[in-house]
Amino acid sequence: MKTNCCKYSESREQRQTKTEVFKFGYAETHPILWKYSESREQRQTKTEVFKFGYAETHPILSKYRDFLKKACLCLLMILFPAILPAQSLSPDYLAYIEMYRETAVRQQQEYGIPASITLAQGLLESGAGQSRLATEGNNHFGIKCHNTWKGDGIYMDDDEKGECFRKYGDAAESFEDHARFLKRKRYEPLFDLKVTDYKGWAKGLKECGYATDPRYASKLISIIELYSLDEYDTGQPKIADRKHLEGDESLEHSIDMEIINEFKLTHKIRRKWGLYYVTAYDGDTPSDIADEFGVKERKLRSYNDLPRRGDLHFKDGDMVYLQEKNDEVEEGSATYTVRKGDTLYSIAMRFGVKLESLANLNGMGKDAPLPAGTTLRLR
Repeated sequence: MKTNCCKYSESREQRQTKTEVFKFGYAETHPILWKYSESREQRQTKTEVFKFGYAETHPILSKYRDFLKKACLCLLMILFPAILPAQSLSPDYLAYIEMYRETAVRQQQEYGIPASITLAQGLLESGAGQSRLATEGNNHFGIKCHNTWKGDGIYMDDDEKGECFRKYGDAAESFEDHARFLKRKRYEPLFDLKVTDYKGWAKGLKECGYATDPRYASKLISIIELYSLDEYDTGQPKIADRKHLEGDESLEHSIDMEIINEFKLTHKIRRKWGLYYVTAYDGDTPSDIADEFGVKERKLRSYNDLPRRGDLHFKDGDMVYLQEKNDEVEEGSATYTVRKGDTLYSIAMRFGVKLESLANLNGMGKDAPLPAGTTLRLR
């Protein structure tokens, strides 16, 4: 009886399990086939050496799986940087570049200082024109008074407490003084470098003692490369496609460069006062230039305050704007002193201002005589 009781001491489920040969496709309790009782997925997992870049079941490497995950991710970032999110561009930086790039290019032409360096230093030193030095003292380059400075100063803590920094009447004075400051003997080695060697200039400024920050050069280089400021050093920023120039009446959104040589145009497109223009050759007509750039002739005449109809020939060197001029001058001096031979039209063209707007600003007619010495408002 005892033996019989033992026979039935197991539950029905246990007995059923023992007598099964196969369950879900494998031997559950058979003494030989038991080792195959795992599912295909389980066996595959155990025999894998690597899964997602690390040893999943290896007794040693599984301990370091998190570390290996991070290491593999870092390797992917190095090998495939395109998958990394792009660094965003600061609207303040972009606005600053738009405002002062013409000034930087002029400084390059006159003094031989790369426009990219001027812009990058201005951005870095002034916080894109937002620093106290820039807002209260128009000082965009952090230049201190030193013993030679005869102008006003603004005082603030820097390397030492209460240091004197130069104060200017406007930003234009700051840019001009910056160029002259770099022409001192201390910075002479920089001018042996090519104007396109912005990295050499950045490192040279640090070596010559312009700033005490050990990362000053790398900061300048990062700003230049992030905002493609080196394009202004060559005067040939890239443009996406020639077709963007065709059929557009204003070109305001299509051209983003100082000079275009890329498309073998007869006239080089230039930029001043935030406006695109070309310099005419002797004998050019409005129709010639309008046809070349896909601008309607009536629009071109309107942009340049020209008569709507009639034969007209430009002289060599005349400025011809490819978009509507400004209502006032937004940068530089707010007034202009009339010189002998000036007309209201010639001044309007020189400063990229609509003739009618300039006349209204000064309460005079478009054809009013302008004696030399007259002071005109530009904004």
